[in-house]
Amino acid sequence: MGKAIALNQDTFWVGAVDWNARYFHGAVLSTHRGTTYNSYLLRDQKTALIDTVYPPFADDLVQKIKSLIRPEELDYLVINHVEIDHSGSFPVIRELCPRARVVCTQRGYEGLQGYFGGGFEPLIVKTGDTISLGRRTLQFIEAPMLHWPDSMFTYVPEDSLLLPNDAFGQHIATASRFDDEVDMAEVMQEAAKYYANILMPFGSLVSRKLAEINKLGLSIKMIAPSHGIIWRGQPERIVEAYARWAEGLGRPLAVVAYDTMWQSTERMAMALLDGLEAGGVEAKLYKLSSSDRNDVIAAILEARAVLIGSPTINNDILPTVSPLLDDLMGLRPRNKLGMGFGSYGWGGGAQQVIEERLKAAKFEVIEPGITAKWRPTAEDAQRCFERGREVAERIKQ
Repeated sequence: MGKAIALNQDTFWVGAVDWNARYFHGAVLSTHRGTTYNSYLLRDQKTALIDTVYPPFADDLVQKIKSLIRPEELDYLVINHVEIDHSGSFPVIRELCPRARVVCTQRGYEGLQGYFGGGFEPLIVKTGDTISLGRRTLQFIEAPMLHWPDSMFTYVPEDSLLLPNDAFGQHIATASRFDDEVDMAEVMQEAAKYYANILMPFGSLVSRKLAEINKLGLSIKMIAPSHGIIWRGQPERIVEAYARWAEGLGRPLAVVAYDTMWQSTERMAMALLDGLEAGGVEAKLYKLSSSDRNDVIAAILEARAVLIGSPTINNDILPTVSPLLDDLMGLRPRNKLGMGFGSYGWGGGAQQVIEERLKAAKFEVIEPGITAKWRPTAEDAQRCFERGREVAERIKQ
């Protein structure tokens, strides 16, 4: 269960660590390193709870709150986002703290009614609205579609503390709460995976929100998201990463993702990989039937080019390849080159399917892709190698 952790003299983490979570959003997103559900209590002349936790961890939240205040003393319950991993303990807190005023956006109120019914009069806030707690102030910034329509940030100017809910988070369970206490390579890997699989479709909105925060002149010395670690040592590191990811600024990296039936498409993938590396760019290879799709998408976030291969089956692609293309059509990565390749027997078609779906995902598609009939010949392998080198040159340009 753990204990409440102080962010400063009057602000405390009262969330929960879920060491055993391996999937999120149903089974849509893998979480190899678990996750946390972060909730924060601010003690002042008035007290405020910022977000709750996933319902199975409500007891953790309640015990931490009770270690700091008498629950009936809570004045405000701020709901930055109504998704159940953050609002799920709303009924528990409402019953425990009946005098607490619910604070949310208009869309947040609609979501809370939809999930939990009515029976309360919320304080609806919008960008620029504030609540005084005494020595400290809560300032609100609407953040619609980051990543739900109801989302907002809460900012405490006296502490230069930003509580942005799902923004700047990561699915990672750790024994320590702060960035300067943990393995930052692991944290940044999970932050990239989180952004790639959840926030990538909203890159233009992320860019605009970062510009808005900059225009507001907010001093940010600590970022306390609702998943993962709290950024107090290097908050600028995650802000700079978001700015880069939002603009689609990849690095000289290519991802080759494929599946195969009788190793023909696999041989093509290997030759393409060799050509990319010979061309002087880093390349990563993923066989989709034995790879975690969310990890592949995290690699694509940083890549400049994505080469996807499949043999033809029923004039289409393998079922193991289709989910990645489905995800890319929804996530719409920015500023990416794409190419299809694959083998076939008596009839082709997979390459064209891949190209069409990459175009639908707004990739700049390199046409034509490469196909090989039956088993790739030495000449086919050389064509793949040379195409890999050509793609490498385009990446470097």
